[in-house]
Amino acid sequence: MKTVLVTGGTRGIGLATALRFSENNWNVYITSRKEENLAEVLGEHSHLKGFVANADSEEAAIETCDAIVKETNSIDVLINNAGTNPSGGYLMDVDISRIQKTWDVNLLGPLLWARAAVKAGLKESILNVASVGGIKPASYMGAYNISKAGLIYMTKQLAKELAPNIRVNGIAPAVVKTKLSKMLWENDEQATADLHALKKLGTPEDISNLIYFLSNEEASWITGEVVTIDGGYLL
Repeated sequence: MKTVLVTGGTRGIGLATALRFSENNWNVYITSRKEENLAEVLGEHSHLKGFVANADSEEAAIETCDAIVKETNSIDVLINNAGTNPSGGYLMDVDISRIQKTWDVNLLGPLLWARAAVKAGLKESILNVASVGGIKPASYMGAYNISKAGLIYMTKQLAKELAPNIRVNGIAPAVVKTKLSKMLWENDEQATADLHALKKLGTPEDISNLIYFLSNEEASWITGEVVTIDGGYLL
C-alpha cells in the first residue's frame, strides 16, 4: 500500500484530497496546526492518520516525515497543500509581520516539507498547491499572490533538481469554495462565480481529482508543470 502525506489536511482542498487518496486504498497521513481540528477529522474518518505540525516549521516537517517512514517504511507522495492569507491589503500598507507569515507558510513551508520528505526517502512525487494569483495580479492579494508565484517557480526548480527519480508538479486553482477563500465569495457568491467563464466556483473535490491524477502513474511523464484549474478565470 502506498503512502501519501497531505499538509493542511483537515478541511477544504486538503481534506478532499486526503479522502480521494483514501478511497483508492492509499495509506493517508494529514497535518494540522490545531490539535482540535485534527482530532475532529480523525474522529470522523478513522482510516486517516495525522500529526499536529505547523506548515512553516522545519522541525515539525522532519519529525513528521521520519515518524511516517518509521510506521510505514516509506512516503510515496507529498501534497504541499497548507496555506494561509492573513495579509489582505495593499503591499504599501499591510503589516510586515503578516506578509512574512504568508510567505513563511506558503513559500518556505513547501520547501521545508519537500526537503524533509526527500531526506526521509520520498519515492515518487511532490504536488504543490499554488494559485492563479501567482499568474495574474489582483487587488488586495499582493503578499499571497507573490508567495504563490514563488511556489510556481519553485515547483519547476525542484522538478529540475529532483529528476529523474522524483516528479514535482503543481496546480493553480482560481476561486474554490473553501474557508480560506471565503472573503472572496461570501458577500456575493454569484458575482464571484461570474468572474469565471464557467460561471461557477470550484469545489474541493474538483481540485482533489486533478491532484490525484498528477500524483499517480497515469501522469508518470509529467514533471515541472503547474496545471491551471480555474473554471476559465484566466480567459
